[in-house]
Amino acid sequence: MASYSEYVGLERAGLMRRLAAWVYDLLVVISLLMVTGFIYFGLTVLTLKLGWVSLGTHEDTAALLSASRWYQLCLLAVGLFFYCWFWRTSGQTIGMRAWRLRVQNTDGSRLRLAQCIIRAACALLGLSNLWLVFNPRTKLALQDKIADCEMIVMSKELNKQLLDKKPAPGV
Repeated sequence: MASYSEYVGLERAGLMRRLAAWVYDLLVVISLLMVTGFIYFGLTVLTLKLGWVSLGTHEDTAALLSASRWYQLCLLAVGLFFYCWFWRTSGQTIGMRAWRLRVQNTDGSRLRLAQCIIRAACALLGLSNLWLVFNPRTKLALQDKIADCEMIVMSKELNKQLLDKKPAPGV
């Protein structure tokens, strides 16, 4: 089992750095949602052409999708999968990598899947980061507090080691 001691005691991330990483990730998530929407739209058109479903009271395919709970759940699942996958596997999303941030337990270990889901649900689309304004001393956002984790700022060397998947010194 790997030692996570090199991640313990590092400075926690402030609001501006978190928001910068959030903007990066938002762009990635939007592109994933667009691809998902394109695929879902295509599959819906195919099922309409085959006669498996009908438009019903909806005037077109877009209106049908807008009213579809399955479509909304699919988009939600894609966003949730994006964050949970990255937080669970490396502790870093794409935006967090760029800004040298890592989400972790206070002992430096990776989050459990349940923590990832709780953290994503409590993040409120990034708005819960504003909790830092009222809690500047601990530098814990609302989602960190509820999911019992922290977001740290890593050194350039430590971030590079994590990106290269090389073990840090002493591991």
